[in-house]
Amino acid sequence: MLTLRTQNTSLNSMSPNWKSLFFLLLLQLFKLCFSKSQPFTSSSSNSDLQFPCKPPHYSSYPFCNTSLPITTRAQSLISLLTLREKIQQLSNNASAIPRLGIPPYEWWSESLHGIATNGPGVSFNGTIPSATSFPQVIVTAAAFNRTLWSLIGSAIAVEARSMYNLGQAGLTFWAPNINIFRDPRWGRGQETPGEDPMVASAYAIEFVNGFQGGNWGIRHDGFGERRVLEGHDGGSDDGLMLSACCKHFTAYDLELWGNFSRYSFNAVVSEQDLEDTYQPPFRSCIQQGKASCLMCSYNAVNGVPACAQKDLLDKARNEWGFKGYITSDCDAVATVYEYQNYTKSSEDAVADVLKAGMDINCGTFLLRHTLSTIKKGKVQEEDIDKALLNLFSVQLRLGLFDGDPRNGQFGSLGPKDVCTSEHKTLALEATRQGIVLLKNDKKFLPLEKGVDFSLAVIGPLANNASLLGGGYTGIPCSSKGLFEGLQEYTKRASYAAGCLDVPCKSRAGFREAIHTVKMADFVVIVAGLDLTQEREDHDRVSLLLPGKQMALVSSVAAASKEPVILVLTGGGPLDVTFAKEDPRIASILWIGYPGESGGRALAEVLFGDFNPGGRLPMTWYPESFTNIPMNDMNMRADPSQGYPGRTYRFYTGSRLYGFGDGLSYSKFTYNIVSAPKKLRLSRPLKVDSSRNILHQAGDTLDYLHIDEVTSCDSLRFFVEITVTNIGDMDGGHTVMLFSRMTKVVKGAPKQQLIGFNRVHTGSYKSTATSILVDPCTHFSFANDYGEWILPLGDHKLMVGDIEHVVSIEIN
Repeated sequence: MLTLRTQNTSLNSMSPNWKSLFFLLLLQLFKLCFSKSQPFTSSSSNSDLQFPCKPPHYSSYPFCNTSLPITTRAQSLISLLTLREKIQQLSNNASAIPRLGIPPYEWWSESLHGIATNGPGVSFNGTIPSATSFPQVIVTAAAFNRTLWSLIGSAIAVEARSMYNLGQAGLTFWAPNINIFRDPRWGRGQETPGEDPMVASAYAIEFVNGFQGGNWGIRHDGFGERRVLEGHDGGSDDGLMLSACCKHFTAYDLELWGNFSRYSFNAVVSEQDLEDTYQPPFRSCIQQGKASCLMCSYNAVNGVPACAQKDLLDKARNEWGFKGYITSDCDAVATVYEYQNYTKSSEDAVADVLKAGMDINCGTFLLRHTLSTIKKGKVQEEDIDKALLNLFSVQLRLGLFDGDPRNGQFGSLGPKDVCTSEHKTLALEATRQGIVLLKNDKKFLPLEKGVDFSLAVIGPLANNASLLGGGYTGIPCSSKGLFEGLQEYTKRASYAAGCLDVPCKSRAGFREAIHTVKMADFVVIVAGLDLTQEREDHDRVSLLLPGKQMALVSSVAAASKEPVILVLTGGGPLDVTFAKEDPRIASILWIGYPGESGGRALAEVLFGDFNPGGRLPMTWYPESFTNIPMNDMNMRADPSQGYPGRTYRFYTGSRLYGFGDGLSYSKFTYNIVSAPKKLRLSRPLKVDSSRNILHQAGDTLDYLHIDEVTSCDSLRFFVEITVTNIGDMDGGHTVMLFSRMTKVVKGAPKQQLIGFNRVHTGSYKSTATSILVDPCTHFSFANDYGEWILPLGDHKLMVGDIEHVVSIEIN
């Protein structure tokens, strides 16, 4: 039975509008789940839709028999193929097998924050001309709302299945991107949930569960939630609505910086950082998210290309229980030989990746070189069979070999299910919740509604909706630029670009902008980044505003009658110290890449129809951070080398804004109502006392290896928290619970996020929420050898300015 999730965003803590949207989306899922499937009505061109197991000539093969186990069906199909036919399946563009009635299949489709045009599996040249464009992932992450992430995954899945039914998309999508936003210059940081491995893990779980069909059947356990597809038992034969792919495995976060390129970069990563920073999102995506695809990255990890690193891919399958297929990033097999020079021949590259456990190559390298690799005895046909078993098993779980998809569980989906009012409202809500208010001197915002004043909107990003989608974007249902959205609130609005474009190489438009500003009562300046500045294959070299944008902002602020409002776009952090310190700039908001609803969402925030509650999912560093080599993968600070570390967990330098920063039009206070003061571990423990002492600055602090603790489950507890809104506006607010050691311990994070809940609290009212604490997970960290250890003694819990100490002792 479908039940409502309560751990993250309870119904009582939702705003009225958010609660209504939540129920509308659940109702849509109920209708799809329990209504008898009726084929969609489509154009006549769809009457010849191609699919495997098409009656009457091709439906009698054992692999078409839905009563047989998935593995049996996959093995049956493999047994019928010739060697050449097998090899033709090892590319993203898998060839047809006409004699078995199997049409070609394109594995590569993209769905990062909506159906995207990047992959060849998607086409908008058909009955469905557009799809809902949600805000870029970094913006959605700023909402810190698990329920929102899951519902977005589900909405994109409905639209993807609808497009598949019309032959406009595949069933296998290569999203989400869950790499850590390690360096602020990274061009693809915008695609990720940010810098924190716990947040990236939570996002991966929710998005993948929603996208693969997990919201069609939800069950709860006592502490968290376990979602399974209705009618399945959670085993390896689970059916899939769609296939999601966790990428890029692993330690991938550099495009092109200096002499370093993603195609040849060797990420030198310590076992410690690998274990407690780079790997957790992938482990969670597999173990809790049940992802059915994993993409190995271009880069090498400690000298071995990721797609050729057997111990890395074996960890995913054997240790984490991965059940699915492993694809290379596009042409990543070719780079093993051609860019990284890791092998002496093309055949060696093919042998290395297949034996490592990679199943399919995005590109043609395997198509061109696998046969010669077999002839030279470097791989056996059985190695290919193993890859095909993983590939066909996922296709079978997707129902690809179950006959006409229009008669299946999702056969009723079609054009009516794309760009629905519910999905567009969800996109709007995601943008609203993700907008971050960074400065608001003297409560300058919100602007007063219903008052006749003139408004000047300045900046090249303000009147071009196409610049606000971010990377991996499709064709939106409808888009409103920021200026257009603001015009709905005031008819006396005027616009001037100021700069000809985002790079802003000249002051050619400054005079017009200043003239426009002098005629207005209030001014909104839109500045920041677009895809000319940050994108795949392009990292930034500076954290400052591009070109002469800073000069434009300062000139406009100086000319304005009143202090101005600065709106910042883009995924990467910006050093806007000048604006933070300038009293002529009253308010600063970050909107990232807000998607198709950006114009309306920003207007609602500026005019007070929505109380901002977003929090930054990444640290905003000063420009001086660009002196740190981007290729240095170390997370922890090294004072002896002048290295400040990375992300809020380890960074020791100055920052402009911190992880989790974000203001509201209201003020919220906290009270920890309930949390234990002591946790006791009972003997016997599997302890080797000779290796369980940390000597630090003359102090002795005992610790335990996590694998020695036999009672982790019994240590778990809830922290009960009351949130009080002492402001004049109702609002959503993210409660963030952190932990840190009370003593300095080598290698331990300065602090780390334990959990978060987004709650809605009325003006001068309180809301109760609870966050689960698992000491074996939340109080531990990896040592130099990548082993998880749990320090004994005092651990400090922090929410806002409230602290609570929990001591772990051994009886």
